Amino acid sequence: MLEGQEGLTWERWFRFADAVEALGLEGLFRSDHLIALNGEPNRSALALWPSLTALALRTERIRFGPLVASITFRHPVMIAKMAASIDDLSGGRFDLGLGAGWFAGEHEMFGIGFPSHRERVQRLDEGAAVIRALWGGKEATISGRHYLLNRARSLPLPSNPNPPLIMGGKGDRGLRVVAAHATEWNFSYSTLAHFAERSAELDRVCEEVGRDPSDISRSMMLPFAIGRSDRDVQTHIAAHRATFHDLPQTANEWRESGFLVGSPSEIVDQIGERVAAGVSRFMLQQNALDDIESVALLASEVMPLV
Repeated sequence: MLEGQEGLTWERWFRFADAVEALGLEGLFRSDHLIALNGEPNRSALALWPSLTALALRTERIRFGPLVASITFRHPVMIAKMAASIDDLSGGRFDLGLGAGWFAGEHEMFGIGFPSHRERVQRLDEGAAVIRALWGGKEATISGRHYLLNRARSLPLPSNPNPPLIMGGKGDRGLRVVAAHATEWNFSYSTLAHFAERSAELDRVCEEVGRDPSDISRSMMLPFAIGRSDRDVQTHIAAHRATFHDLPQTANEWRESGFLVGSPSEIVDQIGERVAAGVSRFMLQQNALDDIESVALLASEVMPLV
């Protein structure tokens, strides 16, 4: 998982795409932001949807998508249309990640409306229903508070009859939206204990709304710092911190934060703990956009064991 607004260029994007495809990793995901999150003014922010279209054409095997597309940036009809078209172009390899949006600064800079958290979650809920309806292939009429469909249809349809829809959220409102719409719940940037508590709550909400909790797979998005020695691990941590200065400074602090850190065998054990708790997919965040070597080490010495 790459942060698309932190200096991602076409050269870097294609280098990672080629590496992920060649190394046998399952997929490549990226964020959806308009500016660097820590205010760096000179970092490239490669536009989301053109980069995903290019990935559909450049790769043959991997799954890919946004983690996650903000409902505040685009009307859900356009998201549904673009997602289905890219899925069709890629032969069914597209996973749509959808979120409520959170970074107020980029909305203010570009004059994009940034309503309250409650309203953003409402828009996410309605927007996901719009997308699902259009992906169903039948004429759809929806009278929502924020979005309306009047006998609407959209072609092409996604290749998968039950297209993947990844949604995050840790709070009670967000989990209710996940239970209503998602095929995958993505949990990011927190501890295993927090994941277990929120995953159990998602199970409860699913049962409350009449959905089988096993219908929703569980994934994690976490930064990883890997190396064959403590020094190499610390070098990788420093490379992450060059992008995000507020990330923890030491390996012990990374462990306390719930991130993956250490030698390949240590990371295998950390992944195993999370698999035992119900995690079935990991989107491992790489903030060092010129570092393919750590991804290659992950692929060669961690992936075969998990």
